[in-house]
Amino acid sequence: MTTSARPLSVAVIGAGMAGRSHAAGYRNVNTVFGAGLPPVRLAAIADANVALGEDAARRYGYEKALPGWEAVAEDPTIDAVSIVVGNDLHRPIAEALVAAGKHVLCEKPLAGSLEDARAMAELERTAGVVTAVGYTFRRSPAISAIREHVRRGELGDLTLFDGRYWCDYATDPNGPLSWRFKGGPGSGALGDIGAHVIDAAEYVAGPLASVSGAALSTQITERPLPLGAVVGHNAAPVSDETGEVGNEDTASFTARFASGLVGTFSVSRTAFGLPNGLAFDVVGRGGRAAFDQHRPAEYLFDDAQPDARTRGARRIIAGPHLPYFTGGYPMEAPGVGGGNAELFTYQARAFLDQVAGVADPLPACASFADALRTMEIIQAVVESARKDGAAVPVPSAA
Repeated sequence: MTTSARPLSVAVIGAGMAGRSHAAGYRNVNTVFGAGLPPVRLAAIADANVALGEDAARRYGYEKALPGWEAVAEDPTIDAVSIVVGNDLHRPIAEALVAAGKHVLCEKPLAGSLEDARAMAELERTAGVVTAVGYTFRRSPAISAIREHVRRGELGDLTLFDGRYWCDYATDPNGPLSWRFKGGPGSGALGDIGAHVIDAAEYVAGPLASVSGAALSTQITERPLPLGAVVGHNAAPVSDETGEVGNEDTASFTARFASGLVGTFSVSRTAFGLPNGLAFDVVGRGGRAAFDQHRPAEYLFDDAQPDARTRGARRIIAGPHLPYFTGGYPMEAPGVGGGNAELFTYQARAFLDQVAGVADPLPACASFADALRTMEIIQAVVESARKDGAAVPVPSAA
């Protein structure tokens, strides 16, 4: 582990919207929380779209842009790398980086297939470097506060979890057929955004034991072929030719947690008017809590207040009393807001804390094994849908 003051050298593979979020996160890691992390050298951003990579390197202060990930793997001065590219590329890049002795933070979902995910989890067992996965919502002050309410028993015995991630990035039928729309069942909305809500559910309410009642559907079955590179969810020039969409736009299922708690889940990338609609309610016999990413700096909380006249849900505004807030915001005062960029900074800091062996680190990032579990749950949802909603068990949590 790195323990000296020698700078930690970092690189990002992928300069799209999530890659830029990783790049900005590394830039800010030494502005948050305690001392102990060495200086960070912003070494390189790699992307086959050279202009995109050069622009990201300029924006976030990286030394250079590279035209491919191979140059990152071959550079002996780079210590830690984020992989933020198409899912099918995660395994070969991770294997090359680990073989080169580099620490790896990989975006979710872990891989493009369950076979590749299992290979990556096996790689992690003997890697000898830090391997981690980007579940940024674990760093949300509001979500982490709700987790603490549950852990302290302040909602009583849980009776229901309802989670959803509704987005509208695929509502336009003229949107280009990018890699996000290729692959089999489970690689669409389930893999892209369902991975987040499944992880959030287990983070807050404990492990799932089985899924049932699953249904998958695709509303837009064909999309025009792009004429060039497609960046993130952005529009792009398209041809008159179309191609078949190979995965789901929407999915829903029910689940039973290992505790016996029942949960309901739905995800959609064709939910009009909802740009980033991660939300959940967790209900117990003595209280309830609710979160909505469209209002990320707050959550709702309701418990058994003694005076019936004043009972009801109250809005908790993010402030220094919530996890991650103190030390994580320049202005440590309630009501100053909150957003997605901070979560990537906290995630990058947690990852580099692990790499550097910081004495008082942030909670560790999710592992490859954790992300494999999410993919196994997604596969169970697909199997349930194929079996007309039959119950399908998921592997026990480690």
